[in-house]
Amino acid sequence: MASDDTQPTETPERKAGAQTCHVIHHHGSGEMHFSRETVEKLLASGEFFWLDLDQPDAADFEILSDVFKFHPLAIEDSEHFGQRAKIDDYDDFVFLVVYGAVADDDRLVEVHCFYSERFLITVHRDDCPAFTELRARYAKRDEPLDRPSLLLYRIIDGLVDSFFPILADFDDRIDELENGIFLKADESQLQEIFQMKRLLVGMRKTITPQRDTFARLLGGVAQLPGLSEQDERYFRDVYDHLIRISDLIDSYRDLLTGAMDVYLSTVSNRLNDVMRQLTIIATIFLPLSWLTGFFGQNFGFEVSHIAGWGTFVALGLGTEIVALALLLTFFKRRGWF
Repeated sequence: MASDDTQPTETPERKAGAQTCHVIHHHGSGEMHFSRETVEKLLASGEFFWLDLDQPDAADFEILSDVFKFHPLAIEDSEHFGQRAKIDDYDDFVFLVVYGAVADDDRLVEVHCFYSERFLITVHRDDCPAFTELRARYAKRDEPLDRPSLLLYRIIDGLVDSFFPILADFDDRIDELENGIFLKADESQLQEIFQMKRLLVGMRKTITPQRDTFARLLGGVAQLPGLSEQDERYFRDVYDHLIRISDLIDSYRDLLTGAMDVYLSTVSNRLNDVMRQLTIIATIFLPLSWLTGFFGQNFGFEVSHIAGWGTFVALGLGTEIVALALLLTFFKRRGWF
């Protein structure tokens, strides 16, 4: 058994031009070289196995096509990422597109699955922490892989449940944004609100079709090979989680919309306060400017009769002080300050 290339090793030496992949089967779990020979030996063993391909290239898809005899349309779909979540039924296998959440720019990881009663092959380009935890769990097991549908459930359940920590971080950040807006609103908060709304829109575009896909599965429209009535209960739990995630996304979008409204209202109120203060200042100086302009006119009567310190204080400063006092009294009664 030690010379079998299908045996997983923890620290494999990478062959020239050969992709390494994670494998779980009856003999254990670990890493192996993804080549035509190793895959053919896995298929010849007649035992169920799970192969996980990270960032596959054209040669890897060629192996999937030639060795597993997958339908060309399934291979074509698997090569192109950015698809809707779906389940396509072929003669002896099904092709699934499911999404999980990761802490990267778009918060999403897209996983393509080829599933039958003999094997499960997962293909993805982004890092998938949910698979790391699942592989560690299966590495400690003692029993063989006798329920393929249960493994598929755990993979999909891990991907779906990975949305909950991400959404919990969204919830905490929304609370922080609302508190920060009430204390001091600035433009960076508005930019973050728009960014979070874009991320939620992206999640909603993936969760909604994924929820509908599992609704089709539970409704009997789509079928999984070897899915028993008992196993169907597990996928019903996945469907329930997808409904919860969809509701959370809609709720957080509403909260962000409310936070944006609060931001705009706060900024508008601040602008109104500034405009009111400037209006009061301009109104105060309006009569003062008129008085100084009036007494600054070079009329003969004013030049001959308005002279001396007393006249200056009484007419020059006195009228301005009286005008200012009358304006302040009027403002106070109107409640403008």
